[in-house]
This record gives sequence, C-alpha cells and structure tokens, in this order.
Amino acid sequence: MRLRPLVLACALAATLPADVRAQDLLTVWRAAAGHDRQLAVARAEHGATQTLREQADALWRPGVSLALGAGLGAQDTSMRGARFSAPGMGQMDEARFATSVDAGLATRVAIIAQQPLVNAGRDAQRAQLRLGADMGDTAWRSAQADLMLRTAERYLALALAEERVRVLGQQVRALEHARDEAHDRYKIGSSPVTDTHEADAALAGARAQQSAAALEAGTRRQALADSTGLAGPTARLPALPLAPVADGPGWEQAAQADNPRLRLSMQAVAVAEQKLRQQGAAGRATVDLVAQASHDRIAGHGDFGSARNRNLNAMVGVQLNIPIYAGGMIQAQEREAAERLAKARAELDLAREEVGQQTRSAWQGLQTGAERIAALQQAQTASSARLDATRLGREVGDRTLLDVLGAENDHAQTVLALAQARADQVLTRLRLAALADRLDEDLLAQVSATLNTEVAQEPKP
Repeated sequence: MRLRPLVLACALAATLPADVRAQDLLTVWRAAAGHDRQLAVARAEHGATQTLREQADALWRPGVSLALGAGLGAQDTSMRGARFSAPGMGQMDEARFATSVDAGLATRVAIIAQQPLVNAGRDAQRAQLRLGADMGDTAWRSAQADLMLRTAERYLALALAEERVRVLGQQVRALEHARDEAHDRYKIGSSPVTDTHEADAALAGARAQQSAAALEAGTRRQALADSTGLAGPTARLPALPLAPVADGPGWEQAAQADNPRLRLSMQAVAVAEQKLRQQGAAGRATVDLVAQASHDRIAGHGDFGSARNRNLNAMVGVQLNIPIYAGGMIQAQEREAAERLAKARAELDLAREEVGQQTRSAWQGLQTGAERIAALQQAQTASSARLDATRLGREVGDRTLLDVLGAENDHAQTVLALAQARADQVLTRLRLAALADRLDEDLLAQVSATLNTEVAQEPKP
C-alpha cells in the first residue's frame, strides 16, 4: 500500500537531527550567503568592479612600449652640399653622397615612454572608473539585501506550508471523528443518511487539501534547500511581534538618503556627467611628456655594391596634441552624452518617486498589519470558543453535523489566516528596512528571536 504524501513528509521530518529542525532565519540566511547561485554571480561582478579603481589610478601613470620589427627593405639616399673630411684626404666642400640598398634586411628597435601632463578627457575617464567601482559596492550591498529578502520569503513560505499541513491534519482527525460518529448515529437511527454523506464529503475534501498542502510543503522545502545547501530545512513561524518602528516620515527620509536603488541612480547620473565631460574634452589639446629612442638598420646590395645604413634617434621633451577635424564625430558623441545624462536624471527622479511610494506603502502596511493581527487573534479566540460550543451543542442535539463541519472549517481558516498575517508582517518589516538600507543580520536576529521555539509539526493522534 502506498503511503499518503503527508505520512511521507512527517516521516522525513522525524528523521532530521535536532539542530536541523531548530534552524532559525539567521542560520538559514548565513547558509544561503555561501551557497546561493545568484549571490555568487553578484559576488563575482563585485570583484570585477573593484579593479576599476586600479584602472583609474593607472590612467595617470607613465606608459612604456617597446617596438621590434624586421623585414625585407629598400633604401636610396642622396646628399649634396656636404662637407667631407677624412684622415689623409683633407677637407672637401660641396661633396655628394649616395647609398643604395635594393633588397636588404631592415630591422627597427624603438622604445617610447609617455606621461600625460594635461588631459581633461583622461581625468573624466578616471572619475568614471572610480564611480563604477562605487556602483559595484552599492550593487553588492543591494544583492545581499535582496538575498536576505528572498531567503526570508522562502523561509516563511515553508513555515506557512508546514503550518497548513499541521492545521489540516488536525482538521482531518476531527472530521474522521465526526464521520465515525455520523455513521454510528445513522446505524442506530438517530441521524439521517444525509449526515453520513456530508461527513464523508467533508473528510474527502479535507484529505485532498491535506495532500496538496504536503506537496506544497515539499516544494517549498526543496526551494529553500536549493538556495541554502541545507538538507531538508525546516522553518518556524513568528510568534511574537517585532519592536515598533519609527514614524513614517522618518523612514521616508531615510529611504531617500540611503536607498540602494537611489544611490545607484545618483551614481549613474555622476557617471553620465563625467562621460559628457570626457566627450567635451575630446576636441581639446593634450600635453604629454615623451621620451623615445630608436635604432633603424638596413643592410644589403644596391647600385653601388654592398651597403649598410644605421640611424640612431633619441628625444626627450613635451608633446602637444591638437585635434583639428574628426568628421563631426566629436560633436555627435557629445550630443549623445548630453541626452544620456538627461535620461539618467529622469530615471533618478522616477526612482525617487517610486521609492517614496514603496516606503509609505510599507510603513502603512505595518500599521494595518498590526491591526489585522490583533483582529485575527480575537477571531481565533472566538472561533475556538464557537467550535467548542458547537461540538457541545451537537452532543446535546442543539446543533447539526453541518454546523460542526462549518465550525471546524472556520476555525482552521482563522488559524491559517493569523499565521499568514504574522508572516506578512515580518516580511513587510524587512522590506521597509531594505528600502532604507537597514536590512542586516541584526534585524534577522531580531526576527529569529520572535519565532516559535517548536517547529510546526502534526501532533500524534
């Protein structure tokens, strides 16, 4: 006989060691930080952006290059009006010299060192690189906060799924008892046959929900396991409220000052400004300190027999570079940079508006969430009392089986609604903290302190 999914899930949970069953949100987050694939991508990207600072510093350091060349060459030289002198030959003015190499071996060795002195475009490029590294830091911090939120969502989704399994298990046992009672009463003639049909239908529906809940719990557990690397993680629901938060305007000011998305948008505006500055400087003169030396040699046969020529050149000085004409490319690129700056500023304004709306919505959600939890706590107390009264009324004949089934279902739904509200309240609190860049391990530790001390498990019958 095949076991029902719930039995398999409970059997798996029973085999887990105590430390696994006692996992809290902070423990699960730390496991996710070292295992999550998406965070690994962000970590690698952050490492890459840190090299931008080194690139920025290197822009204003001297560059040295060595050029080596060899090949088949030809050279004809002539000189007139030269003064010639040699030992034993005296001096001759208006001398003529000629050399010729038709196909000889030509070699060249040159070394050049160059140090920028005045270069506005390079200065703007350095600023862009440093801003890019700063954006990498912001994106990395944002990626960590995003993982904290994803981990909390997966953790509480698993806790809710396990709570649903537990509550539905209790409901199934209660309905099994009601079903047996209905059949017994029908056998002795004290209840109509419709009671047995209603009890059977209610039990079948509850068992179907129970199987679906067990399947969902398994899916949620696997999602958390994939993200954290933990084998068979188990979650707990919050039982206590978090500490109250400051007023809404304070949170909105904090979000406008520290929100990662806003910080990235502001850094993007700064990068666009430097890009415009770089393009504007492309048509300006630059000054470099240059030192270079070269050795050129060619040897072979020509019109006058064997010949060999060698030239040595060296120079140290200042080089002025003046762009004259680039076909309109510089002006077009400058206009493009100006438009991209306007786009970056518009995106910053949009981000400010959306972050403000999200912060106000999250803070208001906390206020209404607290009221909802208080109302559901009262509703749970009332539904529990109603269930007890309905069961008693059924025993004395004042309530029908349908009344009992309705009370059982209402109580189960109220318990699950309260669990959902508490989980939503925690997630809203974490999202509000993330909007103001205040989501960290300290807050996760506070959440962990509010969790139930026991994992939601179906009690033994």
